[in-house]
Amino acid sequence: MSPISVRGVAVASATAVTAVGAVVGMSTGANGSSTQAVHTAEAADSTLLANVPTGGAQAQTISANIAKQADAQQVAADTAAKKKAEEARRKAAAEAKAKAEAKAKAEAEAKAKAAAAKKAKAAAQAQSAVVSAAPGSVKALAQSIIGDSSQFQCFSNIVTRESGWNYQATNAGSGAYGLVQALPGSKMASAGADWRTNPATQIKWGLNYMNSRYGSPCGAWSFWQAHSWY
Repeated sequence: MSPISVRGVAVASATAVTAVGAVVGMSTGANGSSTQAVHTAEAADSTLLANVPTGGAQAQTISANIAKQADAQQVAADTAAKKKAEEARRKAAAEAKAKAEAKAKAEAEAKAKAAAAKKAKAAAQAQSAVVSAAPGSVKALAQSIIGDSSQFQCFSNIVTRESGWNYQATNAGSGAYGLVQALPGSKMASAGADWRTNPATQIKWGLNYMNSRYGSPCGAWSFWQAHSWY
């Protein structure tokens, strides 16, 4: 039996005893009818005991409610902890992704800058070497590219009349440019992006032009002699 039920029974019993004593006392003093008084006291005692609350059931109900509240609080705490952990995981993943993207971007930019610097340096070196080339060295370069001495001579005849072996020669009227006076000069880009400053690129383009259009430099020279252009 729980403390609550015990206390309830004790109080009820004490109350019943007191009531019985009072009834017995009154019965004895009233013409000696003690038997009736005893019956009256017993009836009163039965009524009081019937009204004693069942304390054990009430305690179990309270205990069950407390347990339910504790369970609900634990579930809420677990849910909040899981939500917080998930948010922390997402935040960490987002930060890691941002760092990786920033690193990749920085590496790509550094690589692009290094490549651009290397290309600029190579172009500067090539331009420096070309600018310092004398007409005689440009002619020797053409001879080494063409190979055949007779074809080189025909090529040389045309270039001498077109540009005087000046790889930067520009026709003020037509805009023709370079050793072979390509019109426009940008045509020579098919032989190399450095067509403006590299006589070797201009020679290769001019030789290919003469071969494809006239069959050879000598064929181009024959046409030039007849028309003063080719």
